[in-house]
Amino acid sequence: MTLKPLAVRIPAKVKEEIDEIVEKEKLDKATVVRNLLEVGITEWRKQTALDLLQKGKVTFTKAAEIARLSLWEFADLVKQRNIEWVRYTPEELEKEYKEALSAKHK
Repeated sequence: MTLKPLAVRIPAKVKEEIDEIVEKEKLDKATVVRNLLEVGITEWRKQTALDLLQKGKVTFTKAAEIARLSLWEFADLVKQRNIEWVRYTPEELEKEYKEALSAKHK
């Protein structure tokens, strides 16, 4: 992995939080900040994918791709977060129900 420098100004409170993590984890500051960025980016990807899926702007597969998760992992995430993403009109639900019943009786 190639590392690139990044200079950023942060609020004093965030610096205190980082310093606390450095102390508790016994790691250097650069490693802590890299780890926090990776966690934040990972969570951002998941949340963005869930939001887009819930709004109907992407398919389930595309959302899993955005989140960089397998379909199964993403399905678990959707379930954990109680995301409603399948939208049927009452008419569509009734049609699906009737088709399922007729298929069952054949």
